Amino acid sequence: MLTTYKKSSSRGFTLIELLVVVAIIATLASLVLAAASGVQKKGARSRAEAEIAALGAALERYKADNGDFPTNSSGSANLVAALMNTNTPGARIYFEFKTKFLDANSNFLDPFGNPYQYVYTNGSPNNGANNYDLWSTAGNSGSANTWIKNW
Repeated sequence: MLTTYKKSSSRGFTLIELLVVVAIIATLASLVLAAASGVQKKGARSRAEAEIAALGAALERYKADNGDFPTNSSGSANLVAALMNTNTPGARIYFEFKTKFLDANSNFLDPFGNPYQYVYTNGSPNNGANNYDLWSTAGNSGSANTWIKNW
């Protein structure tokens, strides 16, 4: 009795097929990473807007108690000192700053890693009353159109 063997026709993937699959996976991964980056920027912008709104509310409480906004020239380090009342032990704290959001100079950092900017404006041209400006450059030092502002 004769036995016949069939040659197996199964074979592995060719190099071209493997390269095509790798290229497709790399393209899909780059699309996902680009979308995730956009989501992170939107999230950082939303957090900065929320923090500016919270700082604005804290500044209004400060004004209600003290009759005016903090007048310490400018800069977020002065804002932190005024709202935390670091110069007056036992005084009311208007805004609790987490130390992980403060740099070595006690500047309050926005989600983009830059300090928030605060300026007391004496006699605002809009209404003649004392006011303040509070903003974040949103990681873009160029155009003020992209900044996040309280005005």
